[in-house]
Amino acid sequence: MTLKKDEHVIEAIGRSRIVIRNGQVVEVGDALIRDCPLAKRFAYPIPDIRKESVKANIEHRIKAFGMCTPAREVMDTREFVGFGASELLSFGLQKGLLDAVVIACDGAGTVVVTKPAMAQGIGGRMSGLLSTTPYPEVMDRIERNGGYVLDRDNASIDQLAGVALALVQGFRRIAVTVARPETADTIRRIHPKTLIFGVHVTGLSGPEAEMLVTASDLVTSCASGTIRDAVGKNALVQAGVAIPIFAMTMAGKNLIIEKIRLSQEPVLVKPTKLPSLSGQQPDPLV
Repeated sequence: MTLKKDEHVIEAIGRSRIVIRNGQVVEVGDALIRDCPLAKRFAYPIPDIRKESVKANIEHRIKAFGMCTPAREVMDTREFVGFGASELLSFGLQKGLLDAVVIACDGAGTVVVTKPAMAQGIGGRMSGLLSTTPYPEVMDRIERNGGYVLDRDNASIDQLAGVALALVQGFRRIAVTVARPETADTIRRIHPKTLIFGVHVTGLSGPEAEMLVTASDLVTSCASGTIRDAVGKNALVQAGVAIPIFAMTMAGKNLIIEKIRLSQEPVLVKPTKLPSLSGQQPDPLV
C-alpha cells in the first residue's frame, strides 16, 4: 500500500472542524453553538464550547481509545446515551432486528459491521467524519471481528456503496448512518428497504432538513433548529427531550419501542404533538 498522508478531518461538538495529524490535534475551528447539554455529559465533559475545551476533549479521545491512530479500539459495550444512534443500532443487531449496520470509522472509512459491540465501539465514540487515513491495523481489527471494509486502499466514505457491499455479503436487514440529505435520498430510492438513520445534522438548511427527514427512518436532532421544525408534521416517536431522536417511519418506531420494551429504565409515555422539547436545548439552534 502506498503511504498516505496521516490526516483525519472531523466535525464535532457544535460542528467544530477539527484536523488531526499523526495523532495530534493541529486545527480546531469555531463551533456553531455556545452550549450543549450532551457535551456536558461526555466522558471528558465540555462545560462551555471553546476551542481549548474542544481540543482537550479530542485529545482525551485519542489517549483513551486511540481515535484517529492505528491503535483505534473498535469494540465497546458501554452505552453513552440511552437512545443514541449507535445505541439503537447496536441494540438492533443484538436482538436480531438488523443483520448489518453501515457506518464510518476513522482509520477505515465506510465499514459494514455485524456485531453489536462494534457498532457501539465505532459509532458511540465517533463524531462527524469527513475524511480519514487508512490504517491496516484498524481495518484488520474490524475484519477479525466480523466486519467488512469498503475501501482498504483509501478509507473512503461512501454510505451508498457501503449498503451495496452489505447486500453483496448477503445481508438483508441493513441499517446505515447518513449525514448528507442527498445521500439519504439516493439510498431510499435505490435500496428502499434499508433503515436510514440521519445523523450529524447541525447546520442543515431548511430544504436539506426536509430532504433528510423525508428519506430517513430515524433522525437525530443535534443542535439543528431546522430538523426540529421538519419532524413536526410526520414524526411517530420522539426519544429524549434535550437532543431527541425522532422515528419517522414504522420501522424506526418499532426499533425504539422494542428498546423501551426490553429496558429496565423507567420511561414516560405520553401522546402529544412532536417535537416536545425541554428547556435544555443546545444554544443556539442552527
